[in-house]
Amino acid sequence: MNLVLSIVMLAAIALVAGAFVLWRRTGEVRNPALMVVLALIAVGNVLIWTVPVADGPSPMERAEQAEQTGTDR
Repeated sequence: MNLVLSIVMLAAIALVAGAFVLWRRTGEVRNPALMVVLALIAVGNVLIWTVPVADGPSPMERAEQAEQTGTDR
């Protein structure tokens, strides 16, 4: 799971960098803006999985615990 989240963050960084290059090279706004929106969504998803909630561990920690115990909770 850590590998997947790391790849998603690297992809988000690459999207923002690519959006900047595309914007500077072509002057187009729509496609780079969509790339930035996609990067923000990816970062949001990573945050959802890694930030702990008020009542306990993060969803990622819960998934790891469930995997170790063999339960679906």
